[in-house]
Amino acid sequence: MGADRAGSGRRAPVRAVTYAVCGVVLLAGCASMPDSGDLRGVESTPRQDPQVRVFAMPPREDASPVDIVQGFLEALTSDDPHYETARKYLTAQAAKSWRPERSTAVLAGAPGTVSDHSGSREEANDYSVTLTGAQVATVDAQQSYAPAEGSYRKPVHLTRDGKSRQWRIDVPPQGVVMGKSDFQRNYLSVNKYYFAANTVPETASGTGRRPAAVADPVYVRRRVDSMTQVVRSLVEGPTRLIGPVVRSSFPAGTALAQGAAPLTPDDRNTLTVPLNERAARVGEDTCDEMAAQLLFTLQSLTPAVDEVELRSGGTRLCSLTDDRAEAVATRGSAQRPDSLYFVDGEGGLVRIAAGSNGTRPDPVPGPLGEGETALGSVAVSRDEHRAAGVGADGKSLYVASLEPGASLGDPLLSSAGKGEADRLTPPSWDAQGDLWIADRDPGAARLLVFTEGAGEPAQVRTPGLDGRVQAVRVAADGVRIALIVERDGKRSLLIGRIERETRDGEENPTVTILELRSATPELEEVTAMSWAGDSRLVVVGREQGGVQQIGYVQVDGSTPEASVPAALTGVKEIAATEDERLPLVAYSEDAIVRLPSGMQWQKVTEGTAPVYPG
Repeated sequence: MGADRAGSGRRAPVRAVTYAVCGVVLLAGCASMPDSGDLRGVESTPRQDPQVRVFAMPPREDASPVDIVQGFLEALTSDDPHYETARKYLTAQAAKSWRPERSTAVLAGAPGTVSDHSGSREEANDYSVTLTGAQVATVDAQQSYAPAEGSYRKPVHLTRDGKSRQWRIDVPPQGVVMGKSDFQRNYLSVNKYYFAANTVPETASGTGRRPAAVADPVYVRRRVDSMTQVVRSLVEGPTRLIGPVVRSSFPAGTALAQGAAPLTPDDRNTLTVPLNERAARVGEDTCDEMAAQLLFTLQSLTPAVDEVELRSGGTRLCSLTDDRAEAVATRGSAQRPDSLYFVDGEGGLVRIAAGSNGTRPDPVPGPLGEGETALGSVAVSRDEHRAAGVGADGKSLYVASLEPGASLGDPLLSSAGKGEADRLTPPSWDAQGDLWIADRDPGAARLLVFTEGAGEPAQVRTPGLDGRVQAVRVAADGVRIALIVERDGKRSLLIGRIERETRDGEENPTVTILELRSATPELEEVTAMSWAGDSRLVVVGREQGGVQQIGYVQVDGSTPEASVPAALTGVKEIAATEDERLPLVAYSEDAIVRLPSGMQWQKVTEGTAPVYPG
């Protein structure tokens, strides 16, 4: 189903009649493979209306082995909640042991099929084929997406029942396999939300900060009770990649109550979530956090959820409205910055009100706005009280208060690199007020972090990093970092998690970046990037042999369902914020330009190095 199985040079598929009744489409398993000779890629129906549920037909009487394989692959892309139709193409034993939830293999196109000439043929009682293709991604049992490379080859064996003489698959591929187009039609990316493990709720300690919500993207089946799928996934816990640095307020062992009906909000947009007995004794503050996790997670789904009520064993635990959830925890996408910042023609730090139509910037208070030192790049703390600036020659890093009368002081860091390209990268502030920067000096390349933006820097451990860091951006949640890394002339965007460990006798924690993964496997060159949502970045780059382009990527390497920004040439730097309502801003052709929603790029003023806080 979908466009993946469209092809040319093959025998046209023979399809059964399709039926559309009450918004449900039934698709027949059908032969699109030759009855003899090599088997090839299977066809599929054209892309359907995304609101129409699609179901496959069970195997017809006396279907040939090629019909059975085709029907099975068709059934994998249907909206059958438990793959009951797909199981009808399997033997009884295989239907019991097959685990479609184990993984989903995503191929560039539809799975191709090649017959095994060395084995028995259809005239006997067994038949073998191999599913083939170029794999581009895998979705694991936790519903976590990861880009993949290489070939996909999985055997499929069929046998003919001795009594009924019907062909069935007795060795299916474990998990599900489909082409990229079918995957995009069938699956939906949703952010689950947990809390950064390095913050504690203010209500628990009286001195701590509200916990920072961390997005954990997963893929769920789009039209198969997605709300219940997402809630169940949230309650089960975070994915492996983000698990070590987040916590969930749901007690261990919490699950939806046994026999719970599909979850859907009532006519007041209130969702009641029945939980098992493991949640029965949670306190009020913990229950509020649980409800906040749910509200943050469900915000992108329809129908809308404005309030969550949690129950266990028939007892109401708590309820929380959407507007109160922001008082329970902070979330990057809900934090609207006051200003957009950039460097003017004199090398001073200036600002314009964020989201305004203004074109006349004002110098920031303090020494960085007074032009004491000409700047080449800047970063403003998330509370907008301080700023860091790298000199125009890339050699020195300064930090100063954005207050009138503040002094600049000596450089916090200096690079010994011979040229500007071998010196300091633009800096970045994290949610804890720590300052990050990389020194690109080939003889001493390193990633550094200044605790609270002051003192001596700590070198960040980056095990497995192969290449030199060219740009650094820390997410608002404080537990993810994006790096542009250069290796062998190629610049890639890598995403990793930040782990902090305080050892005995040490005042500051040891900081390590782990699980670095490419978020742009299809791009040969990434030149600029910025966080543009809780789990999304905007990237400037190009494919091999292609031209420069601007696009969005998810932290897991998938492509989000977002409109592509209008084309813009000569982009050197780009700025976005987790608040997706604010426009993209870029430095292009020696000017600052911005992209209001639904419009074209507009020139703001002369300047360089645009940034939002962070």
